[in-house]
Amino acid sequence: MRFNTVKGYNYYLSKMRYLRLVLVLILILGLITGCNKLEKSSSNSNDSSKDVITTEATYSDEEGTLYDGDEYEDEDKLLSSDLKDGREIEDDIELDDGSEDIEEDKVTKVDLIMVGDMLLHDPVHESGKYPDGSYNYDHLFMNVKDIISCSDIAMVNQEVILGGLELGLSGYPTFNGAYEIADSLVNAGFNVILHATNHTLDKGKKGVLNCMNYWKTNYPHIGVVGINESQEASEDIYVFKKDDLRIAILNYTYGTNGVPIPSDMPYILNMLEKARIEKDVKKAREIADFIIVAPHWGTEYMHTPSKEQVELAMFMADLGVDLVIGTHPHVIQPVEWVESENGNRMLIYYSIGNYINSTSSVGDGVTNRMIGAMAKVTIEKHEGEVAYISEYGAIPLISHKDTSGPGRLTVYTADDYSEELAKANEIVKQDKNFSLELCMDIWNEVYENLRLADSE
Repeated sequence: MRFNTVKGYNYYLSKMRYLRLVLVLILILGLITGCNKLEKSSSNSNDSSKDVITTEATYSDEEGTLYDGDEYEDEDKLLSSDLKDGREIEDDIELDDGSEDIEEDKVTKVDLIMVGDMLLHDPVHESGKYPDGSYNYDHLFMNVKDIISCSDIAMVNQEVILGGLELGLSGYPTFNGAYEIADSLVNAGFNVILHATNHTLDKGKKGVLNCMNYWKTNYPHIGVVGINESQEASEDIYVFKKDDLRIAILNYTYGTNGVPIPSDMPYILNMLEKARIEKDVKKAREIADFIIVAPHWGTEYMHTPSKEQVELAMFMADLGVDLVIGTHPHVIQPVEWVESENGNRMLIYYSIGNYINSTSSVGDGVTNRMIGAMAKVTIEKHEGEVAYISEYGAIPLISHKDTSGPGRLTVYTADDYSEELAKANEIVKQDKNFSLELCMDIWNEVYENLRLADSE
């Protein structure tokens, strides 16, 4: 006797007990009736066995199999000993999930999110400083932490090097951030930090070394990509693993704002060069099922990808890259599928804009910098098959500039934003056109056709 679930067996048990009770009542009734008949017939016959009623009870389970009373008794004893407090039956009852003759299809699924530029202008630095002299930046992520923390891979473009207070916190044009930014990134749930940007060397070699040391010392489990402490490290490929799905993540920058690469550490920063990309992708293909490239590229404040971006996108598709998520323009750019001549199909987010910023610029167009995208991609792999993108999309994010006190500057999803909040956003003083409606108009224009979709 087999059951698909413990719940089904419990139903059978209750059904049998009910029937058993009915049987007992029938037997009692039969005995009473029999006794009456015996009393009536005792005067006519001395053979009392003629009118004794005998009953053979039968029961059937959901599949129609019949069990006599003795078999039911045995089953009842089995249940009372092996099924206690709702726990599963262990030895004598075999549970069947309905697929005994079909090998289960093993699927590994990875949910990925990525946010854009962590652009630490002076007001962002100040928002994390408290009266007692301590720093904390958890407020930057408090409205989106739930989304970040439930993802398997959570990536962020850490635009600004985190050289610590010893090098002095600074904003545009030469940035440097506090170590506490790293703490808050981890607290929010990010586990892959992209450090290859045009501001990586703003504080020279010392800034990069400080940053790498802080990550290595305090968060060795976090993937830090794009900067390297040695030649050997620069040749390593970061691979995220979940079950039998391996995802390689590569990160490069187009330049360093003219700051020279340290002559004694030519490997310190991954540069966006075709030869380097080709070498890394070939190596990644040998050890991973899926390849992501996060390039820092494009033209600032342009919603349209540059000629160089489009050309590099095709180059990467030809190499077999599966997904590209770009940063640097500080505004959002389109999302599309690119198909190479060799048939490889690659999804590309040309730019997901800023995550946080507090620009001092004024005039029309500043609103464009206040809206960014959180890329959302689901990657799946069936056992024995190639990995693929099963779903993709993006969540609109809005930087809220409020410098009235520590912990006030933050980011909202568009769903959680309102026109009332928009009116209170201090960016209105810099761009009188700023509004939630305008932000969404920009979003809809750039991402007109973006939606969750099957990759086929």
